Amino acid sequence: MEDNVKNKYEAMRKAMLEFNKEFGGEINKAIPKYEDPTRYPISELVDLFKFQMKFRNPDLSREEKDALKKDFAEKRDAIRLLPGAPDRVYLWTEGNMPAETEYTDNSEHQYDHEPDFKPYYLEMLIPEDREPIGGIVLVAGGSHGAGTMNECYEVGLEFNALGYQCFILQCRPNMCPWSRLETAADASRCFRLIRANADKYRLKKDRLAYAGFSNGGVTGDACAEFFSEDQKIADYFPDYVPDDIDLEYGAENAYLCVYGARHLGTVLSRPDFKYPPTFFAIGRKDFGCIANMNGLLPWLWAKEVPVEIHTFAGHPHGYAGWKLIDGKGDYNFDLWITHADVFLRDLFVGYDPKLFG
Repeated sequence: MEDNVKNKYEAMRKAMLEFNKEFGGEINKAIPKYEDPTRYPISELVDLFKFQMKFRNPDLSREEKDALKKDFAEKRDAIRLLPGAPDRVYLWTEGNMPAETEYTDNSEHQYDHEPDFKPYYLEMLIPEDREPIGGIVLVAGGSHGAGTMNECYEVGLEFNALGYQCFILQCRPNMCPWSRLETAADASRCFRLIRANADKYRLKKDRLAYAGFSNGGVTGDACAEFFSEDQKIADYFPDYVPDDIDLEYGAENAYLCVYGARHLGTVLSRPDFKYPPTFFAIGRKDFGCIANMNGLLPWLWAKEVPVEIHTFAGHPHGYAGWKLIDGKGDYNFDLWITHADVFLRDLFVGYDPKLFG
């Protein structure tokens, strides 16, 4: 049985490497646009992603592959920044980004980000005449990329409508190729920057949530592990030069874990640490992530962490905010946003059901 699993994994890995070798160069050039959905026309980005799906056809001839790559490149390069596009907010000052992973070459397009990638966040803010309930940092799954559009941008719009300031974080993705500590450091820096600008964002510093999807959820767990008890970046990276931003608290006050619980067997830096109130949303067909969640729950309950769990019949892994892509989404699974809103209101401002009758 173990040999069958190993063989299946190796076959999948080989197929992925072949795909990246064939199409990765052109797709990688689209990643910076996919990951900036507030800065480019979202309909054009979605159309580009749908076109990209044609690459997955295993029956393509050599000529068809070449033609598709040419058409894709033309569509990608024709997408221009919006007039007055908002700026990226970079996390680290030049030459002072803490790092431990030696990553210098992506010539085979194994990863979505090049070695010179600089982490940043994008603002998705509500109108000035609305008082925010709180803030939510959103991190897409996998290595982020096109998933940013549905898991962060679409979900962010829905939370904006409910009264939350939202922030799309493009951190160094966990395992792609960066470490759990590096991705946690990026998330922590993001929270510190938002808290340092709390007046600008009209936010209370103790009302910041993290919403992570799949691999992005793992980053939220890591942020709590490494930074939930006032640990500093310099505690882990001795060469890092602290600044005033480092005086702020560097972890989330609430954690929305959307099909992204800590992997079974994860070796933690310490056996016990402060953990935020946690909300889980997961499909009942997402068997691997259910196993991860079930492994984590006894640990959370033993620590008396407030936990809310929602499982959704018939839903597999992924697909949050998918209505941006297919116009439909999942009317059952998409209810997780309503439940998460109530969870956060209860924590941040107190939930009164009479207000929503």
